[in-house]
Amino acid sequence: MCAQTGTGKTAAFTLPMIDILSQGRARARMPRSLILEPTRELAAQVEESFAKYGKHSKLSCALLIGGTDFKGQVAKLDKGVDVLIATPGRLLDHMERGNVMLTGVEILVVDEADRMLDMDR
Repeated sequence: MCAQTGTGKTAAFTLPMIDILSQGRARARMPRSLILEPTRELAAQVEESFAKYGKHSKLSCALLIGGTDFKGQVAKLDKGVDVLIATPGRLLDHMERGNVMLTGVEILVVDEADRMLDMDR
C-alpha cells in the first residue's frame, strides 16, 4: 500500500491485527505478531497508534528500538507480548541473545519495506 502520511495506513494493518489476536494468549519470548519498521521514530509512532486503537483490548505490546533500555525490553519479552514492534537492528540484537523467538509469529507486517531495502546503500 502506498499513500501519504496521515491516510490511515497504520490503522489498515493494526485494526485487523487486534481483531485476529484477540483470541489466544501471549507466551514468554514468543510474540504472536511482528511489525518491522525502518526507523525508531516510525516504530514509536506505530506503538502509539497500537496503544490508541487497542486500548480496549487485553493485548500486550513491546517496542524494540535502539537508544532505549535494553533490559526493560527483555523484561517485557519475558512476560510475553502479543505484538512486537521493532527495527531490524534491535530485533537482531535480541534474537542473537536468545531473548526472542519468532516461531510463534502468526502475523508479519513489513512497513515501509522500500525504505528498509534502501538502507545500507
